[in-house]
Amino acid sequence: MYGMNDRFESAAGREVRIAALGDLHFDPEARGQLRDLFAEIDRSADVLALCGDLTTHGKPEQLLALLDEMAGLKSPVVAVLGNHDFESGMAEQLMALMRERGIHVLDGSYVVVEGIGFAGTKGFVGGFGRGALAPFGEQLIKDFVQGSIEEALKLENALRNLHTEQKVVLLHFAPIVETVVGEPEIIYPFLGSSRLAQPLDMIGASVVFHGHAHHGTHSARTPGGIPVYNVALPLLRQAGHRYLLWTTPAVERRRAEPSATKPAGTAETAERIRAG
Repeated sequence: MYGMNDRFESAAGREVRIAALGDLHFDPEARGQLRDLFAEIDRSADVLALCGDLTTHGKPEQLLALLDEMAGLKSPVVAVLGNHDFESGMAEQLMALMRERGIHVLDGSYVVVEGIGFAGTKGFVGGFGRGALAPFGEQLIKDFVQGSIEEALKLENALRNLHTEQKVVLLHFAPIVETVVGEPEIIYPFLGSSRLAQPLDMIGASVVFHGHAHHGTHSARTPGGIPVYNVALPLLRQAGHRYLLWTTPAVERRRAEPSATKPAGTAETAERIRAG
């Protein structure tokens, strides 16, 4: 693991340690390979944040094998799914299995754990800045871009309804181009979307974790200065780590509050995000 200690003004309270990683790409053939990792996380962290691509092809048997690896984990777990988890069209079943095990799965929703607010969604592709794909031309292009817009709106809704002092955001796809640098430039548009950064800088967040870019860059900041960490496991392993440990003080310690999903944002908000 490697540690970060970004601190923000907060009322007195115990420090909360968040272990973040993504892109486990687990299947039953790898049984036993991650048990020591989760045991170490249980000793080091108060909360585990998983940033998608938990399975290789989104099949229930793959997820169940991963959940068996996590069986001894006592720390609460917050997660989003990734594109691999949607591959078999069984994402709803995967989320149900995770929730049965007490995992807080975020999909445009939020939860409060150990006094820290978590907001999350998978995110989507589409590119960054001036290179972002616009909803113009063929209907297929408009539908594709709409997927990116909807994910950004889901993130905005979750953040707007989260009223904790500390807000931790989980994504799978990258919200900024800087943390995908290291990948072939030609595939940048398929690694994330800068539309996801708009609600982050507009509403505010303490930190953002994402995965997906296996050969990207470990950390950078949004245009508004919010720290963003790429916690894809293959990238972490390149630097000799298996997870990132991020520490922040909690305002107060309390049990997890139920996650919630709110209605879509306003038409004005949708138009702003649509424009990129």
